[in-house]
Order: sequence, then C-alpha cells, then structure tokens
Amino acid sequence: MSVFKARYYKADGSAGNARGLPEEFFDGVINEPVLHQVVKAIAANRRQGTAAAKNRAAVAGGSRKPWRQKGTGRARAGTTRASQWTGGGMAFPPQPHSWRQKVPRKVRALARRSALNARAAEDRVVLVDSFGFTEPKTSRLVGFLAGIEAVGKVLILTDGREQELYLSARNIPNIEVRRFGDESTYDLLWATTVIIERGALESGAPESAAPERAPVATESTEEGEGDA
Repeated sequence: MSVFKARYYKADGSAGNARGLPEEFFDGVINEPVLHQVVKAIAANRRQGTAAAKNRAAVAGGSRKPWRQKGTGRARAGTTRASQWTGGGMAFPPQPHSWRQKVPRKVRALARRSALNARAAEDRVVLVDSFGFTEPKTSRLVGFLAGIEAVGKVLILTDGREQELYLSARNIPNIEVRRFGDESTYDLLWATTVIIERGALESGAPESAAPERAPVATESTEEGEGDA
C-alpha cells in the first residue's frame, strides 16, 4: 500500500481518481538534518569565491619610514601601508578560494527522497498524463496550470526531454521544467507545487543521477554548482 496519494489529472486537464505514489521514491521518510546539509552545500557551491582585497604587502608605496622612531611625540610608525593608515592594506583581507562542499551520493539521494516526501505529505504533488506539447504554447500551459489549481512556484518533472514544454514555460515566472531525476533537493524545496508526469514515475530514474544544483532558467543537465 502506498504511503502517499496524489491528485491525478488527464492530458485534457480533467480530474481523475487520486493515485498512489510509488514507495521507491515516496517512502515516507523526511530526514530534516540531511535536507539542511544538502541545501547548505548547494548554497555554498553557488558562491563564486572571487572576493579579494589587498593586504599591506600588495599596497603600493610605504617603503620609507614616515618619521623617525623617537622625539616627534607621535606614535611610532614603520610604514604607511599598515592597516590603520588611510590607503593602507587590509589586516585580514578576503582572498579568492573555493567554498565547494562535497556530499556523498547516498546522502544526496536521501535528501532528494526526503524532499519528495515532504511535498507529498503536504499534498503538493500532482500527477498528470503526458502534456503532449507538439509546439511551444505558453497560453495552453497557463490554462492547464490554472485548471489543475497549481499554486505558487511550480516545478514540472517530465518523462524524458520535452523541449516544447520547456519553451512554453520559460517566459512564465516561477515555473521550472526538469526531467524527472534531474531535479535537485533545492528544486523540490523551492517549489510550492510539484507536477510529475505519470510515465516518469513508472519508468523511474536513478537517484544517483540527480545533480544537486540551485534552480536556473535552463533545462541543462550539466553538473555544475550543485554537485554537492
């Protein structure tokens, strides 16, 4: 018996009976510490790490002692490049470095399942038949989403690559299209409503293939910033 059920809609937008969600992906386990770990790693991997400032060795000038050591009544000073001087070097400046964090594959898979379970537990997962877009049509997609009452930010998970559906959605704010298995934990937690094509759940997708990345405005599958 399925742990969760989801609303089901046919390709024409008409409602069908609620369908059980496969336990392979929806097993009821929501591991919040793992969700936090993976989302934090995704956010860290998005950082460019290019912030930089000059220390006293990198500031030009200051090779001459500004005044003699004693007899002036002023505090001793050895260089105008010291951090307390205007125009001097920074004491502990930021330097370019990588913020990248590695997360084990099984931990990423657990986080993805936990995110799917979290959305299913809140009744935010919707199953649909194939969208069947033969050409890009934004108005048709908007009408379909309104008909199934998809609220908030919407993540559409497709059964394989559907370029026409992606092109239909790319100009609509707060709607992302991913192939099922390519979505990250961040994508799932970002979405208010997760729409999954029924065929994607039936064919399944290896959890190890899911790259952990933040949502971007493409359907690319390259493992960049989110390979946590």
